[in-house]
Amino acid sequence: MSDLLWDDVKCFFDLDLMGSLPDVRVPSASVEDWQAVLDLVAGEGWKYQYSEGEAVLPVPRAEDVLSRPADAECPDLRVWPTADVLAIFRFHADDEVDFYIDVRELQGQERLDVFCDFLREIGRRLGKPVLMDAEGDYGHPVLGFDVDADRVVLLADPQVR
Repeated sequence: MSDLLWDDVKCFFDLDLMGSLPDVRVPSASVEDWQAVLDLVAGEGWKYQYSEGEAVLPVPRAEDVLSRPADAECPDLRVWPTADVLAIFRFHADDEVDFYIDVRELQGQERLDVFCDFLREIGRRLGKPVLMDAEGDYGHPVLGFDVDADRVVLLADPQVR
């Protein structure tokens, strides 16, 4: 059974309302949470690629990538939970796991289910909420993984958008 129904949430995946790259985040995170995400990605069998600038490299330990010099280029970890859905993790800070996803890849119930499964896996592994904000509207999540409900839930009224 689906956590969310496409017809109920499709406005949150509309380019004009959300932007093309909504922000997804796990607040109140730690270096250990980042490492748990890296371990999850490797353990789930998802395709992934870590890079710093143009250089594709093996995935380092979270503590190494998060302790890079302030002037170093921000690395990213590209994760494909399925062949046609890409999440890009950015290592901006150790206190928040953050990534974005292209809403153009999340159209329809099947893709929404993939996205919800992905959020649920991360949330369960960390035991923390995973929140999605509209691009550039940080702090106003529209949906996310709820730890107590153990599912992805609406956090904003779709009618307000």
